Amino acid sequence: MTAVSALPRIIVEPLVRTALLEDFGRGGDLTTEAIVPREARARATLTARQSGVVAGLDLAHLAFTLVEPRIQMEQQRPDGSPVKAGDVIATLGGPACGLLTAERTALNFLCHLSGIASATASIVDAIKGHRASIVCTRKTMPGLRAIQKYAVRVGGGSNHRYGLDDAMLIKDNHVTIAGGIRPALERARARVGHMVKIEIEVDTLGQLEEALAVGVDAVLLDNMAPDMLAKAVRMVDGRALTEASGRITPATAPAIAATNVDLISIGWLTHSSTTLDIGLDFET
Repeated sequence: MTAVSALPRIIVEPLVRTALLEDFGRGGDLTTEAIVPREARARATLTARQSGVVAGLDLAHLAFTLVEPRIQMEQQRPDGSPVKAGDVIATLGGPACGLLTAERTALNFLCHLSGIASATASIVDAIKGHRASIVCTRKTMPGLRAIQKYAVRVGGGSNHRYGLDDAMLIKDNHVTIAGGIRPALERARARVGHMVKIEIEVDTLGQLEEALAVGVDAVLLDNMAPDMLAKAVRMVDGRALTEASGRITPATAPAIAATNVDLISIGWLTHSSTTLDIGLDFET
C-alpha cells in the first residue's frame, strides 16, 4: 500500500478522549482497580486474528497513553501493512492497569479502521489494471469522518468531498426542486467561485447530454448497468470526470471499472465495513 501521512493529533485526540470518557463513565474502571495491583506491569501484543490491512494504530496508541503515559508501544506492522492471522501488529509494555483500562477503546478504533482499510483494499485489488479510482462518500458515522476517510486512503482508495462546503454535488432531489438539469447547473455556476468544482448526478443518457451541453466538472452516473455506463463514458469523451455509484461490491466492481469510468464511489466502505478481528494478548 502507498504510505499515508498520519492524521494530526489535534484531529484525533478529541475523538479518543471522548471515547475514553464514555467508557470511564462516573467511576472509572471498577474491575481493574479492584483486581490488579497499581504497581503491576505487563507486556502484551496486538495480534491479527484474520487477514486484512492495518489502520488506526496512532489512535490505539493514543488511547493507551492518555490513560497511562508510561505505556510504550512498538509497531511491527504500521498502518497500511497487510497482515494475516497470527501476525503481531504491535507490542506494548507498561503499567498493567492502564493497558487493561484502555484496551477496549484502543481496539474499537483499531479494528474499525482496519476493517475499512481492508474492505477498500479488496476492491482496489479487484479493479487492478483499470484506470478507475475507488473513492468514499459522505456516508460516514457522525464525528468519525476524518478517521474513516483516512482509513480509506490507507486501504489504497481516495476521498470524495469531506463536507457540503468543499465542492458542489447536485443530486437528483436538487434537480427536482430546481426544475431540471439546466436551471440547477446554471444557478450553481452563477453562485460558485472559480476554485469550487461542480458535479451533477444523472440517471439517464438524456440527462447526461443536457448536463454536458451546459458544462460541468464531473458527472455522477448513478445506478447504471455496465453497458449503459460505457455509453455514458464515451458520450463524455473527457469533457468531465465520470463517477459510477450504486451498490458496488468487489464482485461487480471489475465490470464497472472496465467501462473506463474515472471514479467508483462506494458508501458502504465507511458506514458498513466489517471490523478486522484484532486481539490484545497479554504475556503470562
